[in-house]
Amino acid sequence: MNLLLSRQDVDFQLFDWLSVEDLLGRDLYAEHDLPTLRSVLDLAEDMASGLFFSHARQADIEEPTLSAEAKVDLPEEARTALKGLANAGFIATSMPVSAGGMQLPFVLDKAAFAWFQAANAATSGYALLSMAAANLLLEHGSEEQRARYVPRLADGTDFATMCLSEPQAGSSLSDIRTTAKPAGGGQYRIFGNKMWISGGDHELSDSITHLVLARTEGAPPGVKGLSLFLVPKILTSEDGGRIRNDVTVAGLNHKMGQRGTVNAALNFGEGRHKPFGEAGAVGYRVGAEGAGLTCMFTMMNEARIAVGASAAAIGYSGYLHALDYARSRPQGRLPGSKDPESPQVPIIQHTDVKQMLLYQKAVVEGALALNLYCARLIDDIRSMPAEHTEDVRLLLELLTPVAKSWPSKYCLRANDLAIQVHGGYGYTRDYNVERLYRDNRLNPIHEGTHGIQGLDLLGRKVVMQDGRALNVFREKVMQACDQAGPGSGMLAEMSRKLAEYLDDMIEATHVLHAADDKAETLANSSIYLDAFGHLTISWIWLSKLLAIGERSTPYFEGKKAAAKFFFAQELPKVGTAIQLLKSKDRTALDMEPEYF
Repeated sequence: MNLLLSRQDVDFQLFDWLSVEDLLGRDLYAEHDLPTLRSVLDLAEDMASGLFFSHARQADIEEPTLSAEAKVDLPEEARTALKGLANAGFIATSMPVSAGGMQLPFVLDKAAFAWFQAANAATSGYALLSMAAANLLLEHGSEEQRARYVPRLADGTDFATMCLSEPQAGSSLSDIRTTAKPAGGGQYRIFGNKMWISGGDHELSDSITHLVLARTEGAPPGVKGLSLFLVPKILTSEDGGRIRNDVTVAGLNHKMGQRGTVNAALNFGEGRHKPFGEAGAVGYRVGAEGAGLTCMFTMMNEARIAVGASAAAIGYSGYLHALDYARSRPQGRLPGSKDPESPQVPIIQHTDVKQMLLYQKAVVEGALALNLYCARLIDDIRSMPAEHTEDVRLLLELLTPVAKSWPSKYCLRANDLAIQVHGGYGYTRDYNVERLYRDNRLNPIHEGTHGIQGLDLLGRKVVMQDGRALNVFREKVMQACDQAGPGSGMLAEMSRKLAEYLDDMIEATHVLHAADDKAETLANSSIYLDAFGHLTISWIWLSKLLAIGERSTPYFEGKKAAAKFFFAQELPKVGTAIQLLKSKDRTALDMEPEYF
């Protein structure tokens, strides 16, 4: 059994549930056929196992090092894997043919890439950033920028970064201090410091395309004063020579997981390098002045879905490792067995172990499905007439913070239980589940913390266009509920429970936003995000059961059991959360710092 992802489940989600083959009837994807889609998944599975998983442990042990020459060294196996990934077209899977891509459905792209994330989140992270950066430039870059930089990102010649955070600002982007001074000829000189930059420096590619948020001279304070700049690590002189830009690694951050992805503090304009004889990193503005955050959200939102998919993939791999161990590890006897000389049973027969495995299965399969559903929405936006996509865009915006944060929190819990299933072996470095937990622990922080996503969901997304996004979500959930009921049986009962909690959730939303005090409205936004996520995953499971229909094999019975488990043991937690939300509890809000 492959211990990265379940190919049977990936196929079910893509072809049985999401009906990805229907996309092939649209002009954007008409050049492809179903065998092509399946062959892409075959190749991803093989390459993930061969090139990426094979050095995952090495990437964890041999952390990036900074040499005396300020070069970042990584294992050669990472370069080999990324070169193979790029040569096979996996960075450019869903990019337009005109940009050097294969123009395959985005949902297939994300499903294929999930294999690499499950195999080796650290090494695959470089490609993840390149994909998102290329798509940002395709949407917001000038014609020259698209022609010059996107093909190099698409074929792996260059990789990319997102340079947002700064030491004094963290996630508070309104406090960014990095500046950009016009230098003539469309150039700017960038000065400032960036922190926590994944892929910040390395020798894995010819150059690195840094995408940097900075302020131009005289820009207003806050996020409205931010512009976006493309800052290459390597510049090209008029005679074609290579010039090092004024971007310097100030130091490396040593993370608990995903250690093979360089994480650096970068100094722009330090003066160690003086391209074209002057201090300051050479940069080129992307998009309009003052529109930096708007442009960057293209990359950030794609990265948020990718982080959610990574969390789901890492959780999924942990689950499969735990399942494999539970099937093969004999220990103890079942209750009622009195004979100490009788054979021990595999631990998968113990109810507590089955409970832990059921939780993992329900969470990781649901989380992966949610992220693939969001990717399918992107395909609809790309391939449908614009007049039919407004509600799709709103639904995607609403679900993005959920797709990022819910898997990051609850698939980490699944990884925790994978360790528990292994018992004492689980927390030793001899077993992969220990590393997988550490790798996944980064995702609740990556691309905006759980708290930030909660503020986004409750503070902005559910009230977009006077609640239209929330209404679209409600309609989608009720479509599944109506299809599952009326009548009797498991599906009908699930649909009734889900519809009841959905109505309560919407009522709680109105209660919270009726408060005069915005701080009170948002005081429990993380709890709101948790509850909304549980509601969403319940809807996902119900819709997948509808796709299963009357089919009954061990595989499908396992899915039914996972859905039943989630509805029985996880969905009721939404009710508790809703009662707390409606009470507008102010305990944390009113807690004074000196009380701690």
